[in-house]
Amino acid sequence: MKILITGATGLIGSHLTRQLLHLSHQLTLLTRNISKAREKFGDTVSYWSSLDEQRSLDGFDAVINLAGEPIADKRWSATQKERLCRSRWELTERLAGLIKTSSLPPTVLISGSAVGYYGDQGQSVVPEDEPPQPGFTHQLCQRWEALALQAQSSHTRVCLLRTGIVLAPKGGALAKLIPLFRLGLGGPIGNGRQYMPWIHIDDMVNAIIYLLDHPSLSGPFNMVAPYPVHNEQFSAILANVLARPAFLRTPAFAIRLLMGEASVLVLEGQRAIPRKLEAAGFKFHFMELEQALDDVVNRQSQR
Repeated sequence: MKILITGATGLIGSHLTRQLLHLSHQLTLLTRNISKAREKFGDTVSYWSSLDEQRSLDGFDAVINLAGEPIADKRWSATQKERLCRSRWELTERLAGLIKTSSLPPTVLISGSAVGYYGDQGQSVVPEDEPPQPGFTHQLCQRWEALALQAQSSHTRVCLLRTGIVLAPKGGALAKLIPLFRLGLGGPIGNGRQYMPWIHIDDMVNAIIYLLDHPSLSGPFNMVAPYPVHNEQFSAILANVLARPAFLRTPAFAIRLLMGEASVLVLEGQRAIPRKLEAAGFKFHFMELEQALDDVVNRQSQR
């Protein structure tokens, strides 16, 4: 396949790009920093610095849209919220527009989203058809998805990746958590009862490729492992894998002081399950959190 990818230097994108290259796909990467991308992937792929000169996406079989400003790196000031939205919405709208103007459009657009689409769902099980709760993360993801769905037609299907916490040897949430836990400073956050839907990076990549390869699949997909856990369970399992204690509980008020409104990312949660992926026949390799964390930590130590 000839595939256009945005966000290829990010956590998910870099792993996905390497796997697609291994499978001999022909890739074009849209990136603001071509030199950084070339350091990662060399000259085996093509590079675009912008879409300004493109009038269509004729010739591409698929578009995978993973770009977006990291959501948890900064406090959510009004300016930061706008940056988070614009980094997702503007590019997605542009891609959908180019697909619609194509004479021979890509057969699939696979576009990013997040389990934050659902808002805080407490202890309820959350499949893809669960009604969302209001809040900034829902507003962000709902508009992001709506713009991607503008590309949908009889020629182009759209798959939406409602992604949970991605567990990888380098980067992502674990890059911040593991150093604290190694020092014995880890532990539950708030009451620890908020659900943490997670997915191993290998399953994330394989699930995207599964969506790419199965033309009957479209719509939103919860990109999470089948068994989400409470925050206190996550903390206990990570501490056990690292052979460290996890007695320190961080109170909710301290997280709110530190993160402001963005504290909802760690104090609220979704018991999201991958109902549609499993119904479509996708098989997870990492079903249990301890298995996934053990693999990630071992890979990290081998680097």
